[in-house]
Amino acid sequence: MANNLGAIDGQVLDDWAGVVGADHVLTDTDTLARYGRSTLPQAHAPVGVVRPASTDEVAAVVRIAGRHGVPLYPISRGKNWGYGDACPSGPGQVVLDLARMDRIVEVDERLAYAVVEPGVTQGQLAAYLRETGARLWLDCTGAGPEASLIGNVVERGFGHTPYGNRIHTLSGLQVVLGDGQVIETGFGAHPNTRTQSLYPYGVGPWLDGIFTQSNYGVVTRLGLWLMPEPEAFTLVVGILDSHEDVAPVVDALRRLRLDGTVRSVVHIGNDLRLISSGRPFPRDRAGAPPLSPDMRKALQREVGFGAWAFSGGLYGRRDQVAAARRAVKRELGGPGRTLVFLDDRTLALGHRVAGLLGFTGWGKRTAEKLRRSRPLYDLHRGVPSGHFLAGAYWRHRDGLPPDFATNAEPARDQCGLLWIAPVIPATGEAALELDRLVAPIFAAHGFDLLVTLSTVTERALDAVLTIAYDKSDPDETARARACAEAVITAVLAAGFVPYRVGIPFMPQVMGNAPTLAPALTAIKAALDPHGILAPGRYDPPM
Repeated sequence: MANNLGAIDGQVLDDWAGVVGADHVLTDTDTLARYGRSTLPQAHAPVGVVRPASTDEVAAVVRIAGRHGVPLYPISRGKNWGYGDACPSGPGQVVLDLARMDRIVEVDERLAYAVVEPGVTQGQLAAYLRETGARLWLDCTGAGPEASLIGNVVERGFGHTPYGNRIHTLSGLQVVLGDGQVIETGFGAHPNTRTQSLYPYGVGPWLDGIFTQSNYGVVTRLGLWLMPEPEAFTLVVGILDSHEDVAPVVDALRRLRLDGTVRSVVHIGNDLRLISSGRPFPRDRAGAPPLSPDMRKALQREVGFGAWAFSGGLYGRRDQVAAARRAVKRELGGPGRTLVFLDDRTLALGHRVAGLLGFTGWGKRTAEKLRRSRPLYDLHRGVPSGHFLAGAYWRHRDGLPPDFATNAEPARDQCGLLWIAPVIPATGEAALELDRLVAPIFAAHGFDLLVTLSTVTERALDAVLTIAYDKSDPDETARARACAEAVITAVLAAGFVPYRVGIPFMPQVMGNAPTLAPALTAIKAALDPHGILAPGRYDPPM
């Protein structure tokens, strides 16, 4: 076996091969380059890849790495777009790829949960539920069908349904610690437990949270709650004509979330976030970014959007959904706002009418709107799609690939993408304050501000600010990193701390909480005594 690990003793390779098989210890140049592809301006390629197929194999690989002092970087499927992709957090690390661990261990329809391994994708579980006839929906993200469920949940990602605050839907982890010890959290630590996947807290200290956004252990199994299929579902889409109108809409959505009328995550996107989801940057008409106000208005008219748009779901019994729909119309309707309600009946009717009038301009426009609405409608029903990665290609010189929706791979396609995700209070004034704070920074660095505000909790908005850049342009790539650093500095100073951080910016954000450093360092030393698991990932700066 060729050894490209440099100073690392080749005995490690042989020891790992004895555990996982020689075909799953990879050091060839092409493989390392593939795992080193990233949407980030700069990223580290691994020096090797190990692909275990079971928890026992993970534990053995970790013990071997500990004996030899070899750092490991665990990934589930490597689809962490905009934050790090499949790349390790530092040089000289070996990727521990868990994609072969792809078993759906259990689905319980009566109690509405699944137990999955890290390699299970959201597309895989959605297909399993559909094929088995289980009347359960999972919560999806826009990361595409091939994204790992565990990978997103342990990053504290969020989705769209009433289960969209995904960290609150996990119950019971199996974790391999840095010394190779395997533990079960919650009630899973007790023999003959029957409620590990039903009641997350167990008895005594609740440990699940410390294995999210950390490098303390390798999660090899997870219990995940699923949503019983509701009797009725309606997708709500709203379009706002004016920029300032986002403030009263945010306030109204907060009230609707707090009183339980709207239980799903609602996503509010600005015009450029929505425009970028369907087309690349108009280089032939606009020149260099940022777009002029006139060009933005022209694009708004072409795609039929306003300054902002939002989408969310209403779920429950028919009478509940009908009552929620009336409340939404009352709170969110009005001048300068267009509300559209879609359900199975209205979609079917729309397709029939568009088909009959397809020869007319109206029929063609309606058919196109329905085509674009379907992935969003399905996403809120637990059906993942690759359509929502289109924004990653906003500045890509070749635009969207022909097979984009079924084969979206931003890192492979050399897209430039950075996401900065500050959390702000769910108030209209905070939404406008954030926009006023970051828009000049984006413009000064030559970028359009693409922003989404999501009501992940009833009291806060997770803002995702997208820096889409042309990775083939070295100057634009350098400006993208400088823009990200400046934006992070500004939001930290304003008290809007990101909920999730890309690898290059972890020291900047983690260093902003110095009083936590001693506790985090102590936990790391206790659970990963050799310091081999993803060094630098969410670590406080030394």
